[in-house]
Amino acid sequence: MRVFVAGGTGVIGRRLVPLLVGRGHQVTATTTSPGKLGLVEELGAEAVVMDGLDAVSVGEAVAAARPDAIVHQMTAIAGKPDMRHMDRWFATTNRLRTEGTDHLLAAAEATGVSNVVAQSYAGWNGIRRGGWVKTEEDPLDPAEGTTARPVMEAIRHLEDMVVKAGGAALRYGWLYGPGATDDQVELVRKRQFPLVGDGTGYSSWVHVDDAASAAVLAVEQQAKGVFNIVDDEPAPASEWLPYLAACAGAKPPLRVPTWLARLLAGEVAVTMMTEGRGFSNAKARRELGWEPRYPSWRQGFREGLT
Repeated sequence: MRVFVAGGTGVIGRRLVPLLVGRGHQVTATTTSPGKLGLVEELGAEAVVMDGLDAVSVGEAVAAARPDAIVHQMTAIAGKPDMRHMDRWFATTNRLRTEGTDHLLAAAEATGVSNVVAQSYAGWNGIRRGGWVKTEEDPLDPAEGTTARPVMEAIRHLEDMVVKAGGAALRYGWLYGPGATDDQVELVRKRQFPLVGDGTGYSSWVHVDDAASAAVLAVEQQAKGVFNIVDDEPAPASEWLPYLAACAGAKPPLRVPTWLARLLAGEVAVTMMTEGRGFSNAKARRELGWEPRYPSWRQGFREGLT
């Protein structure tokens, strides 16, 4: 197929493009920077500069590529994590998940493309009632009254619009692997990533290579609907954070009470660490035939950091 990857130089894009090329697909991949055109070409794709927030730029790029499938991997999550001001930290990504999604879907409709795969998120943001592990049938947490609300609204918009258009939204778990968690690991090494309360909140993780392999399957199978792309072991912070610290050669994380964490890091960080919900990958395994290379973050952390 001719596959158009919007966001070809991002953390997942850099892993996805070579996989698609290796499976015989003709790939056009975008970057926002002319300086990264060479990188895209090194990955084996035809490179194009595109502004995902500009409807004309998106429309022209898609029309020129004449794709059979479009993959939306556009984000702008960079710099030191800022859970306290998540709305600001994710401001551009929120626009890419709303305006950018709309531009890509308009371009898809204009060129007759119905095979669309888009990046969503399911790390710890399942609805905070009932069990600790959620399926695609469970709603995501709207995060009302917190700085995460715009993030969750953008995710909901992306999923609703992509599924309505007959495409697939892949809810990646908390990404780790090359280029994905460098900032967080550095905070762990500095003991600036503490456990909050009892660390009872669950998270789901996925290695960037496994996230990319799921996108390939979704493209090739013209998947439709929502899929949780997470590993087999959702776990509470009290388990994964000390293990991450050990793999990174750091001292055990400090522990802070919830009231202090709320003052220092904000409500979103407290929610994630104490009330977060993990996710099940059963649907992706069953319907996509997805088999993660790293079925547990334990293996992935150990191999990637030690």
